[in-house]
Amino acid sequence: MALALSLPFGLQPSVAEDRSIVVASTTSTEDSGLFGHILPLFQAETGITVKVIAQGTGQALETARRGDADVVLVHAKAQEETFVTDGFGVKRFDVMYNDFVLVGPAKDPAGVAGMADIAAALEQIRARALPFVSRGDKSGTHSAELGLWKAAGIDIAAAGGDWYREIGQGMGAALNTAGAMGAYTLSDRGTWLSFKNRGDLGIVVEGDRRLFNQYGVMLVNPAKQPHVKADLGQTFIDWLVSPTGQAAIDAYRIDGQQLFFANAAAGRS
Repeated sequence: MALALSLPFGLQPSVAEDRSIVVASTTSTEDSGLFGHILPLFQAETGITVKVIAQGTGQALETARRGDADVVLVHAKAQEETFVTDGFGVKRFDVMYNDFVLVGPAKDPAGVAGMADIAAALEQIRARALPFVSRGDKSGTHSAELGLWKAAGIDIAAAGGDWYREIGQGMGAALNTAGAMGAYTLSDRGTWLSFKNRGDLGIVVEGDRRLFNQYGVMLVNPAKQPHVKADLGQTFIDWLVSPTGQAAIDAYRIDGQQLFFANAAAGRS
């Protein structure tokens, strides 16, 4: 006959604290391998585990609005500030930046390789109706791409045609599609550097100040979503913007190249 083992209430496994959080973030932070680098360091220091939901920025913010995440880390500052203003986020912190690059086939039929003006390059692609792959997924990269078409004086909704292909998928899929089609596409540099299936694709335009790509982090507002693990989520944010977290971000490299540049000290909003 089995004997029941009685434990003091405070030691019951069922009531042990769940030291885990959910972070809604972008495909770029996941696909680049950044989270694989920094999250084990964070867990070792705090004992908190992090589950990442990797989506486009628009989807990640919607996940956070529904209360299906404790923290959101994305890269579309205007959307992030609206998220806070609307009461869904507590406060926004700059975390890091990298940049976008225009990627295209080695033959470069648009003749844009080496150009320093991204708007002029997009104008040439459009003028020749050369294939361009858009993520089309309301991500931070997609938002940046639409802004760049606008800067080029092109209404892409009206000007698009067979040459302009929206795939509604993440950065890796966009790069794979561009490679298969011999097309141009906009990529964040981090995902590009970690991308293995490049084929004959290469960076054709980089360095324009309009390609700057800032990332921000926010705690989901527990006043809107009472189940949010505010203390644990804030611990993660505090670590990210601390000297330790910032150094971990700066230390992440692929083939000796730094993918993200920590800049939490540069500004908070």
